[in-house]
Amino acid sequence: MLEPRWIAMLLLALLVSGAFAWLGQWQLERAVISTETVDQPTERTRALEDVAEPGGPLRDNAIGQLVELSGTYVPGDFLVVSERVNLDETGYWVTGHLITESEPEASIAIALGWTNDREVAEKTAADLNAGTETSVVAIGGRLNASQAPEVPDEDGDPFELTTMSTAAFVNIWTQMGDRPVYNGYVVADEAPDPLTVIDAPPVVEDVTLNWLNIFYAVEWVVFAGFAIFVWFHLVKDAKSRRDEEAELERTGTGHVE
Repeated sequence: MLEPRWIAMLLLALLVSGAFAWLGQWQLERAVISTETVDQPTERTRALEDVAEPGGPLRDNAIGQLVELSGTYVPGDFLVVSERVNLDETGYWVTGHLITESEPEASIAIALGWTNDREVAEKTAADLNAGTETSVVAIGGRLNASQAPEVPDEDGDPFELTTMSTAAFVNIWTQMGDRPVYNGYVVADEAPDPLTVIDAPPVVEDVTLNWLNIFYAVEWVVFAGFAIFVWFHLVKDAKSRRDEEAELERTGTGHVE
């Protein structure tokens, strides 16, 4: 059956099925709809005071926002927070209490860096507490919402911090007075030696499935297979007819129209 017309029809069937398969893939891609945009607003660095208000709740669209701020660290308020995961490894964060330079002045927690060694974390915090200068520093990083405080285990250290809780920090920080506090913290994009920069990826966007598009994608795949199926049966029927005619002619019983 290697006749030009059947070869031409095969090429046509392959072309049609290829087009249907492409349409199926396109529909499948459209079935996965992400709320993430190419230019995520959270990835454009903004001033902290433009996205959050001290003393008030942190808006959902501000969580994960890259921010920049400046201020002074409070000596003695560098703390170690344990049970912090960084790139799937549990360790310790060293945090600081920053008083913002912007008006009104406000307190905010800064996660400075991570280490898997408690002694390193405690020594770093102690060195920072002993050597902190009151000069203004510029900070860049990602803003996150405050976490709820956790009750320590019965056999654990009652003073150990395990969450980035503003409510817990304000009971420990000094020089608070009536100063407002941001209900969140900033993960700094630079870490002091010997700490490691804390991994702070963008907020994962919600992904939903469009089942109607999935149904259409399946339809296009079926159509692609059907194009080859039609060609195969046309060739099969033509071959069967030709074989039947050849058999009739061989036996001399006539010719089938």
